[in-house]
Amino acid sequence: MVRDTVGLLVDVMVWAIIAQALMSWFRPRSYNRTYYRVLRFLQGATDPLLEPIRRLLPASGGLDFSPLVAIVLLQLLRSVVAPLLP
Repeated sequence: MVRDTVGLLVDVMVWAIIAQALMSWFRPRSYNRTYYRVLRFLQGATDPLLEPIRRLLPASGGLDFSPLVAIVLLQLLRSVVAPLLP
């Protein structure tokens, strides 16, 4: 049960990181309240994980590799820690 919960949380975080990264590439031409509310929600959910990674990674010409690193770390958590849980 705990293993399933960890797996579900990892899945949710991975999809939230992907959605936040994709939304950061595309901005609506005019103000769209729903877009910005969703983006703020996703940033609030993912930034606690992404910000420490951003501080550790060197500057890379305007590209943010922290989502990729975070997804790899989350998958590593799932494959290493989750099997140890009941």
